[in-house]
Amino acid sequence: MTNKNMSIIAYLTIIGWVIAYLNYQKSEEKSSLVGYHLSQALGIFIFHIILSILTTVVLTLLPSLATLCYLILLIPLILLLLGIITAFNEVKKPVPFIGKLFEGKFNF
Repeated sequence: MTNKNMSIIAYLTIIGWVIAYLNYQKSEEKSSLVGYHLSQALGIFIFHIILSILTTVVLTLLPSLATLCYLILLIPLILLLLGIITAFNEVKKPVPFIGKLFEGKFNF
């Protein structure tokens, strides 16, 4: 599997991330591009989990904000799409808003 493919697959669900991670670990030369996109994708997945918990709490307390909460939950999807675009272009560019938070945090 090429580095570009592994970078793109990392953004396709958590199962895709695991597949890309396992292929990255078994590859002989570790590509910094794949490691970068693995950390960005993992950051988006962590952000999505935290955002889901927060919106669940808000919906429990204020059910009238349901539409707003569901629109907020689209943010991780948009970030994943932007990550796929940067991986397709083989560029190490952080995803907007949260990408800088996860640069260098994970050891890939």
